[in-house]
Amino acid sequence: MFVRLARLLLWLLLTATTSARPGEASLHGYLDCRWVAAPDAKSWTAGGLGKTRFGAGGTQAMCAQGGLVGRWQITPSMVAVADLQYVTKGPNNASVLEAYLRYRPVSTTRWRTSLKVGEFFPPISLENTAIGWTSPWTLTPSAINSWVGEELRGFGAEGQLEWRTPHGSLTAVAAALRSNDPAGELLSARGWSLSDLTAGWGTRVREPDVYAIGNHAAVPLRFNPFLENDARLGWYAGGSWQASGSGTFSVLRYDNRADPSSHSSGVSPVFSWRTRFWSVGAQTDWRNLTVLAQAMSGSTDVAPVPAFSSSTPFRAAYVLLGYTFGRWRLAVRVDGFSTDQLPRSLDGRAREHGSAGTCAVNWKPVEWLRLTAEVVMVRSNRNQRIDAGDPPFEIDRQLQLGARLYF
Repeated sequence: MFVRLARLLLWLLLTATTSARPGEASLHGYLDCRWVAAPDAKSWTAGGLGKTRFGAGGTQAMCAQGGLVGRWQITPSMVAVADLQYVTKGPNNASVLEAYLRYRPVSTTRWRTSLKVGEFFPPISLENTAIGWTSPWTLTPSAINSWVGEELRGFGAEGQLEWRTPHGSLTAVAAALRSNDPAGELLSARGWSLSDLTAGWGTRVREPDVYAIGNHAAVPLRFNPFLENDARLGWYAGGSWQASGSGTFSVLRYDNRADPSSHSSGVSPVFSWRTRFWSVGAQTDWRNLTVLAQAMSGSTDVAPVPAFSSSTPFRAAYVLLGYTFGRWRLAVRVDGFSTDQLPRSLDGRAREHGSAGTCAVNWKPVEWLRLTAEVVMVRSNRNQRIDAGDPPFEIDRQLQLGARLYF
């Protein structure tokens, strides 16, 4: 039912771009080409425990991905949006990141309401505000937003209520969602990562090979994080304050309300993970300087059989400093992250802690081209690597030169 809804929204958007009158519809996109010097560790995208998108050493040049974003202003109050992604390497090359209808009536008072229905990201990221849920600051988002892009999505409805004052605006948001029951499995099975490989609807995400072998599953092991296993609605709720001329503060509580004993049907069932967390974020701008800060704390639980249950508490935070001058944009970001596994009496329980530093230089010589040089270094200690025959401590260094073409 929900997949059919997404396809219908996409069809409406593509039809609108050819049949609507000028100004009613738009279609924009990007193409991302890279030269990469990869870390020596095997990347998580290939079943390893490396923390970056690329791995196994060496250098390579590629067109990594592209995207299309369609927008149809059906009426002054109603808009349809669809965000498509194409990745050159992976089991699901083409996918839908978002597809929704939003109703926001024109308001002449201090109050403004809106309702969004479809598939969409929860309003967590302060970084990924550019086309195709990418970051205008870096090629690689923070650990927090890397995970949001991989596992957090759902079909549902989101309502917002905004109160506008001369000093700023206060916004409350709440949503009911379904089809995100397995969200959280990656944090337990693999831990945090730093990657711009966003999972589209229906994408089957790669598990670490050592995790698959430990669970007596075939390699490669993949799962779909966007499933509904228990017919229970999840939710999120929060609010934000945007002060005029100074910055924004936001807080969100997320709970997918998954039954940790439920699972999908089939030969390789996908279990549900009860995932709950708090997310807080802040942004401030002063002249050419932008500061972003975000923190997340929560847990994800699974109980596949009555005799076994496990909980994985997780935490992550980052601070990004950005500086813009002319056609140049510089960014420096520091991340910290950790996971644990409870109860502590579990044999071989997986746990990790780590930090990362990212530096990026962006230059837009023309409006349709962005050139980026980025260095990411991740230091992490994850005892699960011992099972794969590697030392638990690892340093991943990744260099990327990117050319992003907009159209």
